[in-house]
Parts: sequence; C-alpha cells; structure tokens
Amino acid sequence: MNDNEWGQRTRLLVGDEGMARLSEARVILFGVGGVGSWCAESLVRSGIQHLTIVDSDCVAVTNLNRQLMATNKTIGQPKVEALKERLLTINPQAEIATIEDIFTEETADRFPLATYDYIIDAIDSLRDKALLIRLATQTNARLFSSMGAALKMDPTRIRVAEFWKVTGDPLARALRNIFKRSKQFPAHKFQCVYSDELLQNKEKMELEENQFHKVHANGSISHITAIFGLTLAGLVVQDIYTSVSPSI
Repeated sequence: MNDNEWGQRTRLLVGDEGMARLSEARVILFGVGGVGSWCAESLVRSGIQHLTIVDSDCVAVTNLNRQLMATNKTIGQPKVEALKERLLTINPQAEIATIEDIFTEETADRFPLATYDYIIDAIDSLRDKALLIRLATQTNARLFSSMGAALKMDPTRIRVAEFWKVTGDPLARALRNIFKRSKQFPAHKFQCVYSDELLQNKEKMELEENQFHKVHANGSISHITAIFGLTLAGLVVQDIYTSVSPSI
C-alpha cells in the first residue's frame, strides 16, 4: 500500500507537492489524551509520516469517554504505545516515535525541539505548558497550542486565535499571568484552539495526587476534545497547504 492508494483523496485536494510536504514534515505532539489522541490520528490520516508522541500516562477506565485509543482492551497500556499501534493500522509506513515521559523543567533537555517543523501542545500541567510554549517559540518550528477543553459542551463556540487574543479561557489567562509575573514571554505569536464556554461540574470526583498534582477532575466529553484535536491537526495541514498554494 502506498499513498497513491489510501491518500488519493488528500492528493486530489493538496496536490503532489502538498503530499510531499506532508510526508516530509516532522511533528512532535505533547499529550495524547482527549485532545492529543484525536490530533495524532488526523495528522496520520492526512499524510504526516514523521510523528513523535509524548505522554507518560497509561490508559484508564476514565479515559474511555473521550480518548481515541482508550478501549476496554487497552486499559493499563501506555497511552503512547496504544495510540501508536492504532496509527500504524492506518499507515504502516508511518514513522511513529513514542516517548513515555512528561515535559518538565527537569526533562526539557531530552526533547530536541529545534529538530521539528511543528510542535503541538496538548498538555495539562500549567507550569510545564508555559515552559513548552516559551521554549518552542524560541525555535523555527511552528507551535500550535490547545487551551482548556474541559467544562465545555457547545461545539459552535470552539475558535482559533492568536494566544494574546484568546478571550474567556481560564487556562490562557493563567498562562498570561505566569509570563507577566516571570517577565519571560513567548518569543513570538502562536495560534491556539479554545472555547469561551465555561460550565460547572454537576458532580465532584476526587483523584489521588499524581505527578501533575491534580486532586480533582473537571468534566469533559468526546465531541469537544475531538474537535479541539482535529482543529490542531487542521492548523498543521492548513499551514502546509498554504505554503504550496500561497494564493489560497
């Protein structure tokens, strides 16, 4: 099987040069949960063949409602491995690198961000997210970032905006406060997927404290997290498409 077979509908839209650019692009995705897992699948289905996926978690029962690779058969498996297995059933020729780790100040040196064309941020930890944004914008890679996808229900309120123009999103506001307090800012502008909707949990679920220091969970649902993830992937594909079709 080659992309002339499974990728022919994409080729009709983006052309030969577009398909070549998609297959050559190097993408790293941080976080393959409710947002990142859908992003990864869309990237591979669109023709991305060099994808690194980063996540330290294993599939849990509570992931079944929104994470692409979460099934009763994959519970307990590392998320990156379960997702890689699925992605390779779509395109066995894809080069899917897995990193079962988290991006933190202590581990940042392990990730050669400058070697990628695209960096996608779909992580939850506020401090680590801020660090990734700062370091990613110091490279020549294009950065696309997901703001908060929890406590949302209305798909029509999902938007794309430059980070400093995101409104109504508590995560974006918290990130801006971190940058202002530290006086360490992103090196350049970058696009975000966000929603200005903010609902309240109707129930409370306590969690054991983990490496992200989460002690409670917010409600989230698959159609929202999937749209966030698919939109992130779409931003990558659109960027490649416009690079070969600049008049579009």
